[in-house]
Amino acid sequence: MKTHTRVVVIGGGVVGCSVLYHLTKLGWSDVTLIERSELTSGSTWHAAGGFHTLNGDTNMAALQGYTIRLYKELEAITGMSCGLHHVGGITLADNAARFEQLKAERAKHRYMGLDTEILGPEEIAKLTDGMVNLEGIVGALYDPLDGHLDPYGTTHAYAKAAKMGGAEIVLHTKVIATNPTRDGWEVVTDKGTITCEHLVNAGGLWAREVGAMAGVYLPLLPMAHQYIVTDDIPEIVARGGREFPHVMDPGGESYLRQEGRGFCIGFYEKPCEGWSIDGTPWTWGQELLPDAFDKIADSIEFSYRRFPALQRAGVKRVIHGPFTFAPDGNPLIGPVPGLRNYWSACAVMAGFSQGGGMGLALAQWMIEGEVERDPRGFDVSRFGNWTSPGYTVPKVIENYQMRFSVSYPNEERPAARPFRTTPMYEVFDKMDAVWGQQYGLEVPNYYALPGEPRYEEPSFKRSNAWEATRQEVLAVRNGVGINEVQNFGKYKVTGPNARAWLDRIMAGAIPKPGRLSLTPMLAHSGKIIGDFTVTCLSETEFQLTASYGAQGWHGRWFEQNMMEGVRVDNVSDAVSGFQIAGPQARELLSRVTRSDVSGEAFKFMDAKRMTVGMANCLVQRVSYTGDLGFEIFTDHMSVRHLWDVLNEAGKDLGIRAFGMRAMMSLRLDKWFGSWGREFSPDYTPAETGLDRFIRWNKEADWIGKAAATAEKASGPKRRLVNFVVDANDADVVAWEPIWLEGNVVGFCTSGGFSHWTGKSAAMGFLPADKVKDGLECEIEILGERRRATVHLAPLWDGDGARMRG
Repeated sequence: MKTHTRVVVIGGGVVGCSVLYHLTKLGWSDVTLIERSELTSGSTWHAAGGFHTLNGDTNMAALQGYTIRLYKELEAITGMSCGLHHVGGITLADNAARFEQLKAERAKHRYMGLDTEILGPEEIAKLTDGMVNLEGIVGALYDPLDGHLDPYGTTHAYAKAAKMGGAEIVLHTKVIATNPTRDGWEVVTDKGTITCEHLVNAGGLWAREVGAMAGVYLPLLPMAHQYIVTDDIPEIVARGGREFPHVMDPGGESYLRQEGRGFCIGFYEKPCEGWSIDGTPWTWGQELLPDAFDKIADSIEFSYRRFPALQRAGVKRVIHGPFTFAPDGNPLIGPVPGLRNYWSACAVMAGFSQGGGMGLALAQWMIEGEVERDPRGFDVSRFGNWTSPGYTVPKVIENYQMRFSVSYPNEERPAARPFRTTPMYEVFDKMDAVWGQQYGLEVPNYYALPGEPRYEEPSFKRSNAWEATRQEVLAVRNGVGINEVQNFGKYKVTGPNARAWLDRIMAGAIPKPGRLSLTPMLAHSGKIIGDFTVTCLSETEFQLTASYGAQGWHGRWFEQNMMEGVRVDNVSDAVSGFQIAGPQARELLSRVTRSDVSGEAFKFMDAKRMTVGMANCLVQRVSYTGDLGFEIFTDHMSVRHLWDVLNEAGKDLGIRAFGMRAMMSLRLDKWFGSWGREFSPDYTPAETGLDRFIRWNKEADWIGKAAATAEKASGPKRRLVNFVVDANDADVVAWEPIWLEGNVVGFCTSGGFSHWTGKSAAMGFLPADKVKDGLECEIEILGERRRATVHLAPLWDGDGARMRG
């Protein structure tokens, strides 16, 4: 074993080997993988080996497509067989909601280049020779790319390709400790010590233990998963070599494929169990767990009804082994916040669907500094330092149990909640708040009306939150609404070089004292990695506000680009308060402070320190509702007092609390974009219109300047535009395809219903040369094309008189 290498990858499963291969593919040859046993030990060796592209996250689906296409490339490079079987996959829908989900997924695939199709029962019967009991089946989604492979052969193909690129693989060597050094990491093993610049934790079942060596808690849990391989089945033998397609039966919590001349069928059963909750034994390797038919008894009974041939088949073998999940089921990939050059490549539970894409993403991140596709769905930073084993275990179990459940756009899953709450939680709960969750924090989505249930019914269509949300919107536009600003990420930037640092890291103008500005934050590629409000309190003190859920993402970027003479403190949970918005907002504020808040004294985009009631506050004249409004920030201990003061003073003004459902409706009136929808690392400022906030002529060499300037000169190929949609009972959510002249030319980023204007609204991308006001096109919603009209002007307050007045 070497004593120094550029990268050490710990773990020889499919993910570790994929990372190793992709590092060599992108040009780093001085890389080493250390495995304490044999390649594939842990979860990889006993995997069922299935692969598919279906994923609700479009970037994950694209990377899964890359993974599947990669296997033939590996075979060509190495001369080894991955045991590929592209048999096609059928996902069954046994109710209307599940069929709506599949139609929504098919719509996404139209612009992703995936050749999937919706099937009816007759087509399903034809593809399966009638071997599926179609009682209750509404339809299905068919993907010709789906299939299965040989886990052992595929992992060794990754390994051979990596070694051909210069990588070294060291087996039977246990890592004992990982210690940070000035230049990287020291990896101590039972065979000696090796130093490296970068350390990758691809520990699989042992990722928690490997992370703990560096003081890192990675939120993942192994789950005991069971599948069965049958004896020969006459109907399979009779197919004469035509391989049976994969069938995913979400209603039965099962997946089924051909194995030899029989079937392999696995289950995501409700009475599931976590494995080694408190840590994976180092002695575990290529063992299996004892058979546990009792926990899958109901699933087996259901599968016998769905696939009658199983009733006549004996069981050849049972595979019952652990594999790892994160709380939301997605991988944990990327640079670990707070540690220099420490990378996570863990919790890739669908290793043969996702392993190639995750290896590519991590290699790009390490070598090029960013990922080609928006990584936030699998970024390890999406879980903050508030995440604990007490949170992880119930969330992982919930995710496993709901692996095949319908995923609704408005769904709020209940496990491990409530966990993180603000001082207003009890107050809002008594007001019948219907709660959502952001980055672990409980946030009111809306307030249930008297006599209505305290939950929102999951739906792809307009839900039972409709009327409550409508009333909250009207309360804001007609009087004054109040909403807690806890769910903003908030940062204090201080020090003699604070302005210089902000000018470097932000593309827009950094305001003068007493003012605030809006600015994008860009990656070196010119893509958007944040949209911020910057408030100048003095030449050495600033406040930044952005998305609450992006704290890990943004904080890591700040760390990576820090300079001397600057300090950044995340005060997201130390500073809270409220926004008040609507035509009576100024009157309300004037009643609770002695400061002059008139339009002349307190202009749009001003920021002032003032006392509100008895609380010392920072008040900003801005509001995401697009109305006359103020954001009032104070320390966490004063929030309840601030609420009491504002609520009491606003009673005769009709003050009403509003939630995130109303907020999302209100912002559509002004076509305000949203982080993670209109603004993300997939897009650039020129594409989204954020380029209007760039200060092109400032002296600082801001990050992303070269790329953004080049795009400005050439012009973007696509543009974010707004639509009024002739919708029925379902509005745009995101990713719906946009049709023009019979072709799919773009996709939606978000949408909803503008309750104030009574219009269904959407935002999305069109080719730049097609954009014109009044252009008519179609947006496909749940498989139905609806007429949509480009609407470039705001739906309300077009001249900004109300917002700026």
